[in-house]
Amino acid sequence: MEDIWIIGSGKFGILAAKSLIRQERAMNLTLVDQDRDALDQAEKLGCRIEEKEGADFLHACLTSDSGPDWIVPAVPIHLAWEWCRLKMGKERLRVDFLPKGLKTVLPNPMDGADGEIYVTHADFFCPPNCNEPDEYCTRTGEPRKEDMFRLLAKVDFPGIRPIVIQSVQLGPGLGGYTPRALFEFLDNIAQSPGPLFAATACRCHGVLSGGVLKEFDPGQR
Repeated sequence: MEDIWIIGSGKFGILAAKSLIRQERAMNLTLVDQDRDALDQAEKLGCRIEEKEGADFLHACLTSDSGPDWIVPAVPIHLAWEWCRLKMGKERLRVDFLPKGLKTVLPNPMDGADGEIYVTHADFFCPPNCNEPDEYCTRTGEPRKEDMFRLLAKVDFPGIRPIVIQSVQLGPGLGGYTPRALFEFLDNIAQSPGPLFAATACRCHGVLSGGVLKEFDPGQR
């Protein structure tokens, strides 16, 4: 039986839970949110609930030896990045401004409220039930562009190194990653002293956060 943690019990977290429930797979769903009221609907759906802030919950409960099969981020923060900062220590992995010129090599970049950059191949609203077909875009019918997670991993911009974790589709419009992928993301950051951007991306969309890594011992888990 699959164990899936959905981090965030707002609109997108509930939609993710409902989408997974409709698949009629054997699974245990846990929804995590610091707002008790936001967890009410999740509880009504039969999900296990945890009243905690998402990144703090992952930091406290996820280890390289124990965790769910999948983690679904559904919070308005860059969850993988914030978890890495908690694991390494915020004094070691510091937030840093992304270079202004970086946006010139990114597809359809948009500034986030906290200095992050959102990217997308779409200049339109994607259908919420997109199933990421291999060859052609669901919305336009045109050939797909290069997978965003691959494109970002190859970004060559002076003075900054890209580190990317792929969001894998678990259902139409629904993505997540495994704990193993998250720890590999952490290890890759740990081996990249100096300026970097950390990105989470699926085939069409992504988010980048800038940081600077000081010394870190990846054995400190």
